Amino acid sequence: MKEIKSHYELTEHINDLDKAYLLLYKKGLEQSDCAYENLSSSLEENPDVSVFIADTNVVRDIHANYNIASVPTLVVFEKGEFKNVVKGCHHPGFFNSIFENAFVTRFADPDKPTKRVTVYSTPGCSWCTTLKTYLRKNGIQFSDIDVSRDTAMAEEMMRRSGQQGVPQTDINGEIIVGFDKARINRLLDIR
Repeated sequence: MKEIKSHYELTEHINDLDKAYLLLYKKGLEQSDCAYENLSSSLEENPDVSVFIADTNVVRDIHANYNIASVPTLVVFEKGEFKNVVKGCHHPGFFNSIFENAFVTRFADPDKPTKRVTVYSTPGCSWCTTLKTYLRKNGIQFSDIDVSRDTAMAEEMMRRSGQQGVPQTDINGEIIVGFDKARINRLLDIR
């Protein structure tokens, strides 16, 4: 992890990287210290991942550029461009899954469009873990939304499916409740 002192310094570092991550945190706050420690642990298993850190007690010009109002927040960049945020403190395994997704690619048929896949899950859900492991094993890139931490997305999930249970998977707008392997295989062309 490399400490960053300004937005300018951040952009200088991430412009040439395919994937980069920035942890915005506030040293001394319980949740921020938790995120910092767990992210550090995750990097022991993922030493090639480019992760930068910025303490908002010192650095004040980064979060405003990405409309980030709370810490800790992990900011995801692809080819120097802002892509996503992950808020809060998470278990090292959660960070591992984020980093692993960054390097999973599926060799798709160039004539077929890539499918957009989103998994709605919670940390303690064993079927959620099974589903995400299955997708990773088959080289499927997906976004993972922790609905226990994001009430707006939890409400959106329930509005779309009419159900509260997780996991739920959105594959190009089609919702699958639970781990329906046959349906997932069919929609994602997994053989």
